[in-house]
Amino acid sequence: MKYNPLGQTGLLVSELCLGTMTFGGSDGIWGQIGSLQQQQADELLRVALDAGINFIDTANVYAAGHSEEITGQALRNLGVARDDVVIATKVLGPMGSGPNARGASRAHILAQARASLKRLQIEHIDLYQIHGFDPLTPIEETMEALDILVRSGDVRYIGVSNWAAWHIAKALGISERKNLAPIRSLQAYYTIAGRDIEREIVPLLTSEQVGLMVWSPLAGGLLSGKYNRDGASSSGDGRRARFDFPPVNRDRAFDVIDAMRPIATAHGCSVAQIALAWLLHQKVVTSVIVGAKRTEQLQDNIASVGIVLSADELSILDAVSVLPAEYPGWMIDRQSAYRAGAVAGAPSQNS
Repeated sequence: MKYNPLGQTGLLVSELCLGTMTFGGSDGIWGQIGSLQQQQADELLRVALDAGINFIDTANVYAAGHSEEITGQALRNLGVARDDVVIATKVLGPMGSGPNARGASRAHILAQARASLKRLQIEHIDLYQIHGFDPLTPIEETMEALDILVRSGDVRYIGVSNWAAWHIAKALGISERKNLAPIRSLQAYYTIAGRDIEREIVPLLTSEQVGLMVWSPLAGGLLSGKYNRDGASSSGDGRRARFDFPPVNRDRAFDVIDAMRPIATAHGCSVAQIALAWLLHQKVVTSVIVGAKRTEQLQDNIASVGIVLSADELSILDAVSVLPAEYPGWMIDRQSAYRAGAVAGAPSQNS
């Protein structure tokens, strides 16, 4: 297991992060995603810790807070020292019926941070993330509320999830101008079959040294290799059959899967491991969030850290999954060539 700095910080997190969205669900969407109870969650956490994973991600909205409760109790049941784990949680989604029991307002953020601390049975949150963009709350208010939590010691670092590049850029500018705690990480959907963030978000993260946590690295199980093109699962089950998310261009996805199968065979591993390994080879990625319902699923995911893809294999996977050219990207690439040659020592096209 490798450890990477979380963005522009000295905090080291494992390249795989244990996701707890499968903890505590009973009905509705959370029951479809996962309904692991305490004993099962304890075992998953033990397997993750034994493999060197020190990073745990949850959210207040997962199973209406029950995921946080199970996660916190699992840490206690296993006797995990607080300094040995990095705990991340999130805020935004509805935690009550009232109009103010949701969003990224100062009131909701501060109230939910206290509630998450209590549910997790901890005295500080290592990474507190805004779970999505709130169009009603000014970004200034959100950043000021997060800064209060950092200065009080309740939160160590702050991050966001599912924000556009311009949201993050604006927030970073506000933080610098007002001397507020800056965004240190983005949690975003990214897979070999869904590379959309490479257009605008990845260049921003690279430029501003913001870390990237990847959610749903197997596209909701679609990249596990157990589905065929008509959507049927070889095992007869799978989350996609019950909860078809995130949206995926299936033709592109299955072209990618077809390319991954021989590579998986050559490495003696699963298709899922190749999909995870591809992400781990991307320089922008800080940590890949892996969730599971069974220990064998988690162990299969963990094994991906030992897979080294060759340059030829990466080239094959890049060719089958590359994004179609889109403006202004193709124009930027064309015009950047005027300056790229100068950097490399080649004569300018205008010389």
